[in-house]
Amino acid sequence: MDELSKTIQTDDYKKEKHVPVIEAPESVTGGEVFKVKVSVGKEVDHPNTTDHHIRWISLFFLADGEDNPIQIGDILFEAHGSSTKGPDTSTVYTNHCGTLELRTEKPGVLMASSYCNIHGLWESSRRLEIG
Repeated sequence: MDELSKTIQTDDYKKEKHVPVIEAPESVTGGEVFKVKVSVGKEVDHPNTTDHHIRWISLFFLADGEDNPIQIGDILFEAHGSSTKGPDTSTVYTNHCGTLELRTEKPGVLMASSYCNIHGLWESSRRLEIG
């Protein structure tokens, strides 16, 4: 039963970016708080309209030696140009970016997932060392 994993994509289209970008130090001091920035569309903007947008980004951490990741947080994007006047009539749009803070005693892997309402689930990861 790995049906969900078959739908998660990791390679971007040429004209649109969907894969979440994880910006974090390569190494941190164990037990100290550090920041992780996650975004979609860092290099090439992703559309942000009522009909086509990034709905959310989630960040997880899988510490070395552990079987399951810990969910660090969810970032929800709610402003896609919709208003009481109709689709794409608002002047407020969400930027698909957020910063979370965490601390860990162990090295491991930061993992991010994002969801585009048209193109589905996307993921990326990067290694985090303890220095």
